[in-house]
Amino acid sequence: MAYGAGVGDKQFVVVDGKEEKRYDGILEGTLIFSPDSKQVGYGAKVGDKNVVVVDGEEGRQYHVIGTLIFSPDSKRVAYRAGVSDKRFVVVDGKEEKQYDVTGEGTLIFSPDSKRVAHVARVGDKRFVVVEGIEGRQYDGVGRPIFSLDSERLGYADRVGDDQFVVVDGIEQKHYDGIGEGAPVFSPDSKRLAYAAKVGNKWFVVVDGKEGKPCDGIGEGTAIFSPDSKRVAYVAQVGNKQFVVVDGEEGKQYNGIGDFMFSPDSKQMAYAAFVGDKGFAVVDGEEGRQYDGILESTPLFSPDSRRVAYGARLGDKWFVVVDGKQGNQYESIGGLIFSPDSKRMAYAAREDDTWFVVEDGREGKQHNGIMEGTPIFSPDSRQMVYVAIVGDKQFVVVDGIEGKQYDGIGKGTLIFSPDSWWMAYVAGAHGKEFVVVDEIEGKQYDAVVKGGRIIFDFPDGLHYLARKANEIYLVEEKIK
Repeated sequence: MAYGAGVGDKQFVVVDGKEEKRYDGILEGTLIFSPDSKQVGYGAKVGDKNVVVVDGEEGRQYHVIGTLIFSPDSKRVAYRAGVSDKRFVVVDGKEEKQYDVTGEGTLIFSPDSKRVAHVARVGDKRFVVVEGIEGRQYDGVGRPIFSLDSERLGYADRVGDDQFVVVDGIEQKHYDGIGEGAPVFSPDSKRLAYAAKVGNKWFVVVDGKEGKPCDGIGEGTAIFSPDSKRVAYVAQVGNKQFVVVDGEEGKQYNGIGDFMFSPDSKQMAYAAFVGDKGFAVVDGEEGRQYDGILESTPLFSPDSRRVAYGARLGDKWFVVVDGKQGNQYESIGGLIFSPDSKRMAYAAREDDTWFVVEDGREGKQHNGIMEGTPIFSPDSRQMVYVAIVGDKQFVVVDGIEGKQYDGIGKGTLIFSPDSWWMAYVAGAHGKEFVVVDEIEGKQYDAVVKGGRIIFDFPDGLHYLARKANEIYLVEEKIK
């Protein structure tokens, strides 16, 4: 439990019922919890100075402090600080070197939490600092990006009119421009790609090798396959777009929609458009043309053997699964395969009523289906969604309706990893609480938005909740 309180002209934080030190103020918006919800940090004011407090441990006082960040494993904390006109980063309570400016919204931990990087400025020069080690100074520096294994670091730089990517401290070739979000690391962290420009021509650079020049590169630059062996991107020549996979150009179309590799990395699918018609392309084979294709589709099943997408003929929408067209509806959404790939479900609307369609079978009609549902349990045995009837919402599990509430927290529906338990946030009579297998927990003013229900031991879970100005770390045993 943690909350801010005040007595007279003093403010303080109460953690688990114990008052921490009183300060001249608690800095607004600085009270944060670690990713595991078990640690609390905040900024406090002492006269004309500021101080960071983490788990009751007070750091050094500074004129300025920035936003705190916890590492992904919740064991480390970092923030920007300033004394007079100098700025620096404080990591685990230790001050790094002072600069004219530091952080600039770029302070990040590596995925394994072992490394920290930020951008600093001295005069009109900028550079990346990793674990206290300064990189080369440039006229401009992009946001640092760690590889997934945390071993590599890349970012875009600028010297005069030249732009280039720096990876592992080594400058790559200079170009007239570098695409946004550069570079992109492969899932195994061994490869990288980015878009570059010479004159008015763009191309993708993969592992240092330049692709064929074109007039533009699609948003998102490039994607790697899950096994890191393949790479794809959308290129444009004139008013035509096409997908390039492993250097091989696909057929040109008026437009390309979402594109993706299959989970086994062997297949590529995307939506393509010619004139006013849209269709799915799977491994270069065009499907039937329709009047529209649903955004964020096609979709592969987890085992890569099935493909589904939403399509429209006239004003009617339907789902095409394994090449077979389903029933037509006024609207559809939320397409999802079960983890074992055997089941497929989505929400549909007809005659102003909503229902879930599972493997072609229509469920009970409701006034609405909450966005982000249906979902399947990890073992694929249960299919769950949130239904809306009038001003009430409730959870439906395999067709069985749960208790009706004033509201169900969007995105809060979650199964335990072993699929034994299901939990969600519900609201009634101005209070919120967590429901576990239809058993209601203690009521609070709110279950903290942005927090998560976390199943972190065999017969229990934890989450954050608020009562008045108090924030609690709630641990519940499953009964």
